[in-house]
Order: sequence, then structure tokens, then C-alpha cells
Amino acid sequence: MIARLLYRKNVQGVLKYVLGKPECTVLGFHNTYSDTDTDLKLFEQVLFYLGNRHESEKRYVHASLNLPRGEHLDDETFLALSKAYMEHMGYGQQPFIVVRHHDTEHEHVHIVSSTIVEDCSQINLSFDFRRSMAAQKYLEKQFGLSPSPEKRTVKELPKHETPQFRHQDINGVRFYMQDILSNTLHKYKVRGFDELAKLLEKHHIQLKVVERSGRVGVSYGIAAENGYRSRFISGYTVHPQLSGPKLRQVFERNKQSVLLPMVRKRLEKQLRTTYKLFNTIHPEHLPNILNSYQKLDCRLTCDAQGQVVDFTIYDKSGYVLRSDEIASDLGINENPDLFQTEYTQMDPESKQLELEVQRCLREAYQKTYRDLRYKPLFSEHIAASSLNALAREMMKSERFLFLKKYLHTDNQTLWKVIASHFHPLSEEMCTSAYNKEKQQLQKKSDLIQRARDQLFTNTLDQREVLGELVQSLGARYDRGTLTYANSKLHQVPIDLGNTLLQTTINPYSPLGFLGENAKLLEGLLDNKSAKKIKPSPTALFLPMVFPKLYNAMDRPYRERFDTMALKAYHLHAERMQGPFEKSPMDYITFFNARGFYFEQQEGELRVGSMYSKYPVTVALSTKMQNYLQSSPELNSTLATQAIILENIIAQGQDNLKSLWMGHLMERGHYKRAAYKYISDGITPNLPTELVEHHMANGFKEALVAVARERDRQAQASMLRAGWNALDTLMGSTTCKEEEVFNGFKDELTDYSKHKDRGLSI
Repeated sequence: MIARLLYRKNVQGVLKYVLGKPECTVLGFHNTYSDTDTDLKLFEQVLFYLGNRHESEKRYVHASLNLPRGEHLDDETFLALSKAYMEHMGYGQQPFIVVRHHDTEHEHVHIVSSTIVEDCSQINLSFDFRRSMAAQKYLEKQFGLSPSPEKRTVKELPKHETPQFRHQDINGVRFYMQDILSNTLHKYKVRGFDELAKLLEKHHIQLKVVERSGRVGVSYGIAAENGYRSRFISGYTVHPQLSGPKLRQVFERNKQSVLLPMVRKRLEKQLRTTYKLFNTIHPEHLPNILNSYQKLDCRLTCDAQGQVVDFTIYDKSGYVLRSDEIASDLGINENPDLFQTEYTQMDPESKQLELEVQRCLREAYQKTYRDLRYKPLFSEHIAASSLNALAREMMKSERFLFLKKYLHTDNQTLWKVIASHFHPLSEEMCTSAYNKEKQQLQKKSDLIQRARDQLFTNTLDQREVLGELVQSLGARYDRGTLTYANSKLHQVPIDLGNTLLQTTINPYSPLGFLGENAKLLEGLLDNKSAKKIKPSPTALFLPMVFPKLYNAMDRPYRERFDTMALKAYHLHAERMQGPFEKSPMDYITFFNARGFYFEQQEGELRVGSMYSKYPVTVALSTKMQNYLQSSPELNSTLATQAIILENIIAQGQDNLKSLWMGHLMERGHYKRAAYKYISDGITPNLPTELVEHHMANGFKEALVAVARERDRQAQASMLRAGWNALDTLMGSTTCKEEEVFNGFKDELTDYSKHKDRGLSI
């Protein structure tokens, strides 16, 4: 099911559209004197009366519920579905009408209501599309409907086939035009009627523009398969948003967009870079070259004789630009030396080719480094990498294959080109990486000393704290010297005492935590704001990974850290649970299930966490506060928070490990989360709706796979134990079996007694 929401200032046009279809059925009303026999004129007067009590531009709501093709609901069930949807959207006390249309292949209903209540206030429309998505997901399960797609799909429009319509099938023609036009305007940033007409040609739609008294009018016609051409239909009749004045507004908006000059500048740079790479380009090869090299959609323009005279770029931004619109000297006719040829040949002596080969080598270095399981320093990896290994990796890249295709040279010459750049580039990259690593280690040393003098001044014994601080930065300390944890290539002298108590590696400490920890510690010491530090949601879990470090942190710094980490995770959790929130109360209860609470301070709502060492809270955005405070159930929901949090504590989930489990599930790391659940018995702190979603989305399969793997490991361990026990009972069975007694052996024939010595009698 797909739900759509539209808001209007006037209701007459909406009701005319909804009730004016010849094939429509009024399923029922709500909050009128009768749910089935309400007079339509009276209902219109009720909506008109409510709408006039407010000056909002969104006085009326027009919702539609659309089923996928092939699914069917009877009228009674569709009416119940519509009422449930309006209840979740906050219109349960509002008058509304439900009308079913039968003019399309998919079943759908239209719902019309007012956003203005009787006391002249307006229903809070904040986050309405997010709540609509959540209500849609919930009702799909309740009524057994097919789930809507998680991502918006781009519809492929017909290009070659000619539509077939009957002479009297005006609605079919209009709906076809509406579908093609709306998708075309959504896909492309059209800037004029001529450009729109060109885009519509392949869909067999013609466009006619008439200007009278400064007002532009537009109409559309379509050719059918049997040669019949439909009469031209005015744009307003096709759809109000497809009329001439409305389209002109769209065109002007696209022309005045600040994005257009940026797109032109980027495309000009990409085209000039491509031209520098080639000696000659056959015009018909240009689309393939630009697609492979620059990921640009290029289409050629030919004259009456079939000769290529120009090209047009259909950019990913939606703009369609000819070569002269990008720059005056980039066209095919403006570059005869480059394009007037029958061959396409790359320039082997060009500076651009050198840059591309070097780029391929850099990408190969980085890719082979990422694939290493045990990573040394990057400079060490560069020094140890051979040309053969890099060449094998380069052969897999699209960039290198593109260069090889248009260089038109043999493998031996190509190998020489790569080898000529290998040694200079490797020395340059190795020197750069070496200096960068040296500087970073010195920065770590300075950070450790500053943290010791400022962050942990109240700690009596700093050996454990400093030991974890060194490890949390990916370093190692030994006898007055600081090195990287995975290499001793760089060494920085530092005095941290004779010995540090360095603990074992925490299982929750991947490399991402090390970088996040260093960024936050540096920001705290430099007194940077959260906007400059930009902590990620994983910052909240640093006390779980480095408990001694953050527990020993002085209170002012720890409070600042807890505040920044709470705010970062709160924003992340808002995005993750947004598609499941049907009401303001869902927002609060979902956060309660994660271990967060809300409280009112001086008239504003703030969110706090049970995982913070000190009681810190973060203010909600103004829009979110207004949205939550508009609910009459706010006070009762806040009063039930304590019960949910006490239940979390009673189940032993009041720790960051349970929240981390839920975080892994939300990030899609189902296998890692399954290992935590199976091996450590950790359950996630997530709302039930989100857990069910992840179970259906792949977490259940990950649990089964991990459980089977654990059973196989347990069985293998049992077999090894049984084999060892059997081996003990049977005695020693080595590879060299005991020699059987041979009575014919004597001192002369038993050569095993003579080691490296000649025989003598």
C-alpha cells in the first residue's frame, strides 16, 4: 500500500475531483450525523465552515490509499482501513469522507477532511509524511497487504511502443499523459516548453503552446498505434499542475536555481579533462567514452544526412544541457582536429594519461591495504608492495580497463608505462605517508600528556588510566618511548613513568572507535563546540570500550562528553525510528525502550539517558517540542516512563552493551549482532516494532546461521576431545611406526647404527 498526502487552501476543487468521477463509490463518512447517509451538500458546508475558521494555507487534507495491482479489498474492509489510517494521522475526531474510484488498474480510495478543529486551532502537521509512512507500514501488517518498497523506485517510462486507445477512451489518454508528464518533470529539471516537447517525443506526446494577452496556454495530444491521433487536451484538464502558468513557474525555478551554474562548471571541467586525454575521438564513440570515464549520459545529435553535429548531456542532477550551453568551444564542430577522424586514439604522451596511471596505482595501493587482515602502517605497506601485486589489482579496476581499451598498445608497452610511474610514485607516497604517520604519533604524544595533566587530575593512580589512554589512541608505551600499536617504525620519547598497566584488547574496539576517541579527546581539551567536533553516534559507546578512561575523567569534561554524545545519538535514533512513529507518543515510548527519558524543564522538553555517568539532558528541536506538546496524552505518557525504564533495569539491560546490540542491528550488521546474542546472551534495547522489522529483514536468518556455526564448532571440539582420549588409550602413535624385529639383521647389515661413518670390519 502507498499513502499520499496533499494539502489545499480550498476544498471545492478537491470535492469536485473526488466526487466528479463517473466511476466512484462513496464508502462512508466519519464524525457526521450518519456514517453512510450524510448529505454531500451538508458535508461540504461542514468542511467549508471549519476551513473558514483559520487562515492557514493547509486548511484541507486530501489523502489517497493505493493498493498494488492485483490486490483486492471489499468496500467494508477498505472503509475500515481508511478510518484506521485517519485515526493514526490524528483525524479521528474530524469529519471526513471516503470515496472509492474504479478508473485505474489499482484499487484506491480518496479521503477528504479538514485540518481545522472546532476550537479554531489546527491539527499539528509536523512530521506528517513520516507518520504517514509509519501508519502505512503498521496497517499493511494489520490488514495483510503487500509491504511498500523501502526505497523510492524510478519508474522506467515507455520509449518505443505506441500506446493504443479507443476514440472514446479520453480518460485513458489523459491518465497516460499525466503519468508520462509527471515522471518526466520529476526526473528532469526542464527549463522551457521546447525542451519539454523534445523529451515527450519518444513517448508519442505532442505539445502545443498558445500565448494570448500575456498568458500562456498549453495542450497535449497523443498518437495511437492505428494512426489515430487524439484531440489535444488542455494542460489544466490533464492535471492542474500541468497547465501553462504552472509549468512556466517550474521552468523559471529551474532556470534561477543556484545549482545550474555549478552543474555547468562541473561538466565543463569533465569534458575538457576528457579532451586532454585523447589525440582523436570518433564522434560515435563519444557517448561510450564519457560514460566509462566520467559517468556522463551523452546523446548525439545528427543532421538530415545522419552526420553527428552536436551532443547533449543528460546530467544526474536532472539538467539537460547542449554542448554550447556548457561552453561555447566544446562542441563537435568547434573541435575539428579532435573529432573529424575515423579513429579514436588516446594520447600516450599526454600529462592527463600520466595522472590517470598514477591514480590507478594509488587506488591499487589503497585497495590492497584495505584487504589486509593484519594491517601494518601504510608506509610499510607501500614499501613492501610489489609491482606485480599492484598490476593484478589494477587489472580489476574499470578506470584501468578504460585506459587499456583506448591506448591501442600491446601488454609489454603498457607494462613499461606502468613501471615508469611505479618507483617515483611509490617513493613519493611512502615519504608522504611516513611524514604523516610521524606527525600523527607526535600529536598522540602531545594529546596523552595534555590529557594526563587536565582530564585526570583527580585520579590517584594513573597507571591503569594512562595505559588505557595509550591503547585507546592505537599506540604502545615501553620504557619512555611511544610507538604505534602495530609497528615500531616511528618512536617518540615521552615520560609516563616506569610501567603502565595495559589491559587486554576490548572486543568492542574496532578501528573506528580509536579515531572517534582521539577526535573527542582533542575536542574536549581544546574546548571545541559540538558543531566543530562533529561526534558520530558511536561516541556514546566509548565508555563501554574504554571504561577506565572515561570513568576517571574529571566531571566537567565528562559532562561535556555525555552531552555531546547524547545529542549525536539522539539525532541518529530519530532518523532510525522515524518511519515507525505513528504518533507523538510513539516517539517517546520508542526512546524509552532504548533507555532514554524525557522531562520538562522551564517549559521545554529535554531528553536524558540512563547510560550517562552524570544527569545531563539535551533540548529537543523547537519543531519537535511543539509536535509533542500538541498531544493531549503527553502527561500520561511521561508518567509511564518510569515503568519502562524499571523494566529495562530488572531485565539487566541497563548497559551500553544492550544498546550497542540494537545499534548494530540498525546499521545492518546482523551477523555481528547475532554473534553477540548467541555467545554473550546480549539482548537489544530497541522498541518491539523495530526488532520485528529487523527480524523480518534478515536478522532471523543471521541468528540461524550463527547458531549452526556454533553447533558445528561444538561438534568438532567434541570429536577432537574424543580423538585425544582414544589416542591416550591406544598409546603413542607417531608418524614413525615401531620397527618389527628382524632376526637376520646383525652388526654388519644394520646400517642405522652407523651415522655418517664408513663401515669397517
